[in-house]
Amino acid sequence: MNSGILLLLLGGFLLGGAWSIWKSDPDTGVRTPPQVAFAVVLLVAALLATAAGILRLV
Repeated sequence: MNSGILLLLLGGFLLGGAWSIWKSDPDTGVRTPPQVAFAVVLLVAALLATAAGILRLV
């Protein structure tokens, strides 16, 4: 399997994790700062992995 495809899959997995953390807000509807920080870190990692995967395929 090509490493570019693996990086794209990893990016999708990380993007799903960021979405899952973002949507798991408490009943009050207010997200905690660590929850927001972790979602942002996962989103950045997903974007980097996806960009690297695309560049490896090109």
